[in-house]
Amino acid sequence: MGDSWDGGSVRQTTRGRSAAPPRPRRADDSGPARPPRGGRAAARQAPQSQGRRSGRRPKPAARRKRLGRIALFTVSALILVVAGTGTWLWQHLNGNIHSVSIDDGANGKEKADAFGRTPINILVIGSDGRNNAADCRLGGGCGSASSTAGRNADVEMVVHVSADRSNATVMSVPRDTMTHVPACKDPDSGQSTPGYYGQINSALQYGPACQVTTVHQLTGVPIDHFVMLDFSGVVKMSDAVGGVSVCVSDNVYDTYSHLKLAKGPHTLKGEAALEFVRSRHGFGDGSDLGRTVSQHLFLSAMIRNFKSAGTLANPTKVYSLADAATKALTVDTGLGSVGKLIGLATALDKIPSKRMTFTTMQTAPDPSNADRVVVGSGAKSLFASIANDQSLSSGSDKKTASATPSATATAPASQIAVRVENGTTTRGRASVVASALIA
Repeated sequence: MGDSWDGGSVRQTTRGRSAAPPRPRRADDSGPARPPRGGRAAARQAPQSQGRRSGRRPKPAARRKRLGRIALFTVSALILVVAGTGTWLWQHLNGNIHSVSIDDGANGKEKADAFGRTPINILVIGSDGRNNAADCRLGGGCGSASSTAGRNADVEMVVHVSADRSNATVMSVPRDTMTHVPACKDPDSGQSTPGYYGQINSALQYGPACQVTTVHQLTGVPIDHFVMLDFSGVVKMSDAVGGVSVCVSDNVYDTYSHLKLAKGPHTLKGEAALEFVRSRHGFGDGSDLGRTVSQHLFLSAMIRNFKSAGTLANPTKVYSLADAATKALTVDTGLGSVGKLIGLATALDKIPSKRMTFTTMQTAPDPSNADRVVVGSGAKSLFASIANDQSLSSGSDKKTASATPSATATAPASQIAVRVENGTTTRGRASVVASALIA
């Protein structure tokens, strides 16, 4: 017996025996035959069973296949969109970075340790230039052409990251330090000098490379990278990390930087952050030496924000921070890409906060000018410690101890740096005590 599906009617033929008498046709029997007994459920099952017997794939399987193809195409499209967006963001961030070459061999090379690892030495520069409208507004004093000409290094910090990435030292070089500035030429402005004796911060007028070389010659510390921010850059960075937390022991009012803080804790953002790092008359004895302490407090607080989970775990904050940093920073070509800056950030992130030491180069009064300083007698020992990758922080790290050859050493008293801080309410006591100790 053969079965066939023909528009929903079933016809049966027999051979060798009498067939059952046909059913009388109704007036509308010219259309499809009435389904066999069993009702609508049987009618629905009949085509399904016929389809299985004839080898056809059930309709649900075909529908699943179509849905699978749609899902595949959708995921592929999403991958392309995400990849395209990521590439655009990467190129956008790279395009923000302004880099300057300093790799001329004049700034020395770091010494590798017993395992071939090398330290990282970076000069952080804070420029006081009023070379654009934003910096002119923030810095003030833009009434004449001479006030907007050139720039000086308001902030100079040598950041030393140890070869094993277990500790770091941040050493400030006071901007009022008198030293020999070498022969330099700024490739951007074309301004040049045959060399002179003057304030160390003035070397920036001849370009960042000149400032790096001047600090290297003064300290003997190899410097292969620099990072420079201007006034607006400090504002952008402080906003990007959500503000920087500080606490002052007394009311502060600096009529020069316009910093005004009540006694107690504060979260500094925008212009208030800039006023804090620029303040000289609000802290200490009103000199540049007092300002380095507040700059250390500000930088250490900003580093803690960088390393906090609230910043690094939030994609929006991370992008906002990266966008602000790449727009705010001028760097050397060795750091002139997002990938290289990420590598530096990764190295810094490995260092525990408690093993970051902030210090200031020892100074002595300049015999020729009471408003200037010269390198102090203990500074050479500090320079040697940094150049030789010796940690100034306390504490130890088990990983570092196991990876470093065991050795003991005793440093002579003349090579031990002592930092004096004012714990009283009388201004200038730290300088007086420090001078007495040196004497």
